[in-house]
Amino acid sequence: MSNVAPGDISINDYNYHLPDEKIALFPLKDRDQSKLLIYKKREISDNIFSNITDYLPEKSLLVFNNSKVINARIRFQKSTGSTIEIFCLEPAESISEYSIVMNQKQSVTWKCFVGGASKWKEEYLEKEIKIGETAILLKARIKEKLAEAYNIELSWQPEQFSFAEIIEAAGDIPLPPYIKRSTESTDSNRYQTIYGVHDGSVAAPTAGLHFSDAVFQKLGAAQIKKSFVTLHVGAGTFKPVKATTMKEHEMHAEWIDVDIPTINNLLDNDFVIAVGTTSLRTIETLYWLGVKTLLNPDLDKLELNQWDIYEEGLIEKNISKENALQRLLDWLNKKKMQRVFTQTQLLITPGYQFKVAKAIVTNFHQPQSTLLLLVAAAIGEDWKKCYQYALENDFRFLSYGDANLLFIAE
Repeated sequence: MSNVAPGDISINDYNYHLPDEKIALFPLKDRDQSKLLIYKKREISDNIFSNITDYLPEKSLLVFNNSKVINARIRFQKSTGSTIEIFCLEPAESISEYSIVMNQKQSVTWKCFVGGASKWKEEYLEKEIKIGETAILLKARIKEKLAEAYNIELSWQPEQFSFAEIIEAAGDIPLPPYIKRSTESTDSNRYQTIYGVHDGSVAAPTAGLHFSDAVFQKLGAAQIKKSFVTLHVGAGTFKPVKATTMKEHEMHAEWIDVDIPTINNLLDNDFVIAVGTTSLRTIETLYWLGVKTLLNPDLDKLELNQWDIYEEGLIEKNISKENALQRLLDWLNKKKMQRVFTQTQLLITPGYQFKVAKAIVTNFHQPQSTLLLLVAAAIGEDWKKCYQYALENDFRFLSYGDANLLFIAE
């Protein structure tokens, strides 16, 4: 494990050569027929994903992210024939619950990327869409220019439809930038997990794409438990690390939503396996929020910023998972709250000691990415062996690619 301070880590040390032909442009016909690399006790083996249950400890707890991808790319065609693309990232205003935003009517304001912004001269862009037999006029206007994005007001008439219905009808599934092709009808199903229920992600929690109903049946037969958290994946998950060291990189913040029964499940089960980096960030964030409430019982607001655990000295406290999560439950009970709903900016780098997760199911990630740093935090320098093994054995990489089951090195 790294002895380098998180801020001093150089992203150049987490690079590898990824040929274009190794990037999966399409999903396999069957979700659970992806290849599976297993890393345990410094040994590497492989199988197919449908047999993952054979490698999971009995009565372990799998934690899934049940966020659902929204059709975040909305294209407006101007009378000149040019196209302006609005990529909805996240609500621009403070929110207390994501579903409130998705159910909003008449208008919403979202932080967005805008492709072709220089061609946007008029006040409003307009697009006609249909929901059932009803014709709808969707309009967009710039409310505010930000450093790297825009706050865009989207409004529609008639106004009885929710934003969830509008974006479903108006937009396209936002495939990642490295999948260099147009979206196809099959993507609307295959770029979603089978258990996604809460609209809000603009990128899929891709580790979950491999799970099928048949795999879920096997998990049940093996007495392996399931629990669900919600982290709405932002486009920041693809944000390249351009800084020389991590202290100059701003980690993306993402919304998490976890109810009390789920926290109790984490408390009651020793062997917790995170399905995806998003689930892992969520459950590790819960631990640190618990530490914060333990150290400051009068805390008004739960939040976790990029450097909190390092700069506030939390990382040096030797507090058990049980103690931290119980204190979090006590704080929620005191506040008469039923769930944790907040943003996390947790940065997990080599040297990080995992507090809740004992293993992770994940895909193969881009070179020089924060997701690869997380993998290196889990298994140390052996990440290089795993990725080299995958490259030499015809594994498929990135979102539509194959999977890993990584047991976190102790």
